[in-house]
Amino acid sequence: MLRGDILSGRLVPGQKLAFAELCTRYSVSVGVIREALSRLVEQDLVRAAPQQGFFVTAISRTDLLHLTEARCEIEPIALRHAITDGDILWESEVLAAHHRLANAPLVTSDAPDRLSEEWAERHSVFHETLLLGCENPRLRAIAGQLRASAELYRRWSFPMDHEQHRDIAGEHASIVDAILARDADLAVKRLVEHISTTTALLLESGAVE
Repeated sequence: MLRGDILSGRLVPGQKLAFAELCTRYSVSVGVIREALSRLVEQDLVRAAPQQGFFVTAISRTDLLHLTEARCEIEPIALRHAITDGDILWESEVLAAHHRLANAPLVTSDAPDRLSEEWAERHSVFHETLLLGCENPRLRAIAGQLRASAELYRRWSFPMDHEQHRDIAGEHASIVDAILARDADLAVKRLVEHISTTTALLLESGAVE
């Protein structure tokens, strides 16, 4: 619930997370809150400051650019390995993950300006599955950590995606098509474009300073 409140914007970037308030908000003990915050620190959604406590991770132009640069360096390497190493089983998993994502509702009726949790979860699984063919677990782990760090930015970019009529489904389909064709250069190009578009929209909107 805490993660959902951060990603939905109910708890905003930079906001202090006081234990007493969180215990009341979620009707749980301090121990449960401490464990939840520790896990969210690992996902880079929460930051711990010595002598100050916990805060929702702040978003910034500089961090977004650094994060995007890192993703566009690491994920293509892992994807190339996946296309080289992956077998027919991996291909079928990519197809299945894409099918599940394509059939998930993008928004819910009660929050049409926010991504649905179902879509967000399937989107995460889809991107993870793209790299599962890579036989190097360290590359996959680094790529996964970077994607997790990008989740907060991804959620904040969604209103801009809508305003620009971005074809997110088409972007996903083009990546899958290139993978199935075993065209590593095209697949990498499409993936980098997909990642970079989110960053460009956020920067153009002025939502990240």
